Amino acid sequence: MEIRRAEERDMEDIDRLLVQVNMVHHKGRPDLFQAGHKKYTDDQLRELIHDDSRPIFVAVDDQQKVLGYAFCIFQQHLNDNILTDIKTLYIDDLCVDEAIRGRHIGKSLYEAVLAFARESGCYNVTLNVWSLNEPAMKFYEKCGLKPQKVGMETIL
Repeated sequence: MEIRRAEERDMEDIDRLLVQVNMVHHKGRPDLFQAGHKKYTDDQLRELIHDDSRPIFVAVDDQQKVLGYAFCIFQQHLNDNILTDIKTLYIDDLCVDEAIRGRHIGKSLYEAVLAFARESGCYNVTLNVWSLNEPAMKFYEKCGLKPQKVGMETIL
């Protein structure tokens, strides 16, 4: 397995995984997430692949088939009134193909993101996880992540 930056040739596989992620969210919160959709259009995904401020990493097999991905975003609050100027790498989305989970692909992707963040001078790596996604929450806890903040709601 190799972990590298995503390329346009990976788009079809990434699209397939984006639908898988959306279905996890749809099954948990059908009031919020539409079935059968994906987070990005092909044009948006193509643009993201070339955006160095929003790096996408893919884990690929020997035939370059995408096994999983990590969408990331650099964040920094320069000259903010209350926040420090630390540089953060935010993991916007991390997914491993549901058919091959449990093979440590997600852990390898996460570790590659950590290494990239260190090399890029980041102070921390952050992410959000929906509370409906208990397997993801357990995975991130096993990776050593701890809650930074909690989003709450009341449905009217």
